[in-house]
Amino acid sequence: MEKIWKLQNPAPPEFLAQYPELPTLVADLLYHRQLLTPEQIDEFLNPDYLHHVHDPFQFNQMEKAVDRIFLAIEQKQKITIHGDYDADGVCASVILADTLRALGSNNHDVFLPHREVDGYGLNANTVDLFIHNQVNLIITCDCGIGSTEEIAQAKAKGIDTIVTDHHAIPDQTPEAFAIIHPKMPNEAYPDKGLCGGAVAYKLAQALLRRQKEKKLPLVGTQYSPNAFEKWLLDLVAIASVADMVPLLGETRVLTNFGLVVLNKTGRLGLQKLLLEARLVQEADTGGEKRELDAQTIAFQIAPRINAAGRMDHANAAYQLLTTGDPTEAIDLAFALNNNNTERQKTTDELFREATKQIASQPEQPINFVINHDWPAGIIGLLAGRLKDKYYKPAIVMTENEEEIVGSGRSLEGFNLIQALQTCTDFFKKFGGHPLACGFTLKDKTRREELQQKLNDIFRTETAGQELRPILYIDAQTELEKVDWDLYSLLEKFRPFGQNNERPKYLATDLTIHNLEKVGSDGKHLRLLLRTPRNQIRKAMGWRLGNGNGHNWAQELRVGDRLDIVFELEKNTWNGNDELQITIVDLKKK
Repeated sequence: MEKIWKLQNPAPPEFLAQYPELPTLVADLLYHRQLLTPEQIDEFLNPDYLHHVHDPFQFNQMEKAVDRIFLAIEQKQKITIHGDYDADGVCASVILADTLRALGSNNHDVFLPHREVDGYGLNANTVDLFIHNQVNLIITCDCGIGSTEEIAQAKAKGIDTIVTDHHAIPDQTPEAFAIIHPKMPNEAYPDKGLCGGAVAYKLAQALLRRQKEKKLPLVGTQYSPNAFEKWLLDLVAIASVADMVPLLGETRVLTNFGLVVLNKTGRLGLQKLLLEARLVQEADTGGEKRELDAQTIAFQIAPRINAAGRMDHANAAYQLLTTGDPTEAIDLAFALNNNNTERQKTTDELFREATKQIASQPEQPINFVINHDWPAGIIGLLAGRLKDKYYKPAIVMTENEEEIVGSGRSLEGFNLIQALQTCTDFFKKFGGHPLACGFTLKDKTRREELQQKLNDIFRTETAGQELRPILYIDAQTELEKVDWDLYSLLEKFRPFGQNNERPKYLATDLTIHNLEKVGSDGKHLRLLLRTPRNQIRKAMGWRLGNGNGHNWAQELRVGDRLDIVFELEKNTWNGNDELQITIVDLKKK
């Protein structure tokens, strides 16, 4: 579907006058990101760990949670960390497990659910297992806020639960011992955008601060509490980027410093995973060192960690991030890399099946597809790809003998989790975000009824809206002005991610001087573009052969006139750096 290009307004004169020290380009980008106050701008452009990372005890119930955990450690009570099977949940679990170990706990374990057997979050069978194992304290990571019945079940048997989570708040919240969740009603904590790993990190911060106040050393590490806290940041960066939370505010600060830690991580398993993915090289092979950034996490690291829970069990990812055994680290990195390759193949196969199913159905506002025994770990990826292809919300379901499990992805303008919250009687369990959800149906026979209701909600909520993909453009410029100075200014905005995407620019009235297909499959294009001032600039168009429903590789010819939307990147090859104009979208005149 052709995108609507929306050129954003420049910052108004009064905003520019308020910050005369800022280049206009930088001021425009800050204005577009709604960074308007001196405090917001300073935090964004000059992130400082000491000044911009909030006191964890600002959480309403942090003091209570910390006291309970220290009591459990001192009395050698059994603690179980209950995480989630995605990268956010696994990283959160490692953060807390590492911290408990450093505090001297020797009676804790980690439980990560199996995606297909256990499903998301706590369930009654898991709580029964904890009761049988004589657990005294459960700490949830990246889940728990919707587990009202299960937490009550544990409480009835004398088990306390501390919830650390960031997902949508349900109508009824659990009666947990303490809830650490930035979006809870009346929660004082200032940053509401933290992911599950970051929320777990705030609990770890508070625990380490208490240990420091007690003037007690950490166990099994040479680090002080302050240093140990910062070495956890590689996992916060992975969790934040993987879970696609806004990279603004405290999340941006934590991710910024987390990337510094990631580039020198001491985690043996992570080092081996980076080698397996060819993101780094063995120390004795020479060659260039590649900087790991948010894009590396999004497209290389997080998919491999997620692949463990999608294709088998998230325990493999947890072991990878915690092992100190070189042989085990190599084996686990190899296994996760293979899982990711298999995940890609399976997703491609099922995507083709899903598109055929949609083509055979009457057109509807939301695309629903279902199949028997599709892997539950893949259906969320399928929903995302279907949403991108058709630019409609997509819900993919898999059915087995006992139940139907679904995963959905939505568009800006339609809050999917809010829609599900109006249909609670359909679900055994559900949860998610405005743009993504997961659920298990209570009654398989009501699937078509649910589909009809969600379609009706969509029609009502989006009446009068033009639901076409919008490409927001930061400014119009001339390609002659694209230089290293511009690149240096844009680098101030890294790390790029959700709500802080790489800046996009519009260049018009360009003429194709030359073009060639590149890549083994010929899906990419390298263009030489002549500007109105008769300068030739090179631009890359990744997958332009399939862009916007056009096969640009066949449609474009030398001499054609174009407008392009582009991003500016640095390309390093054989030790040489060059500016790369990367085409995001184009329109032929």
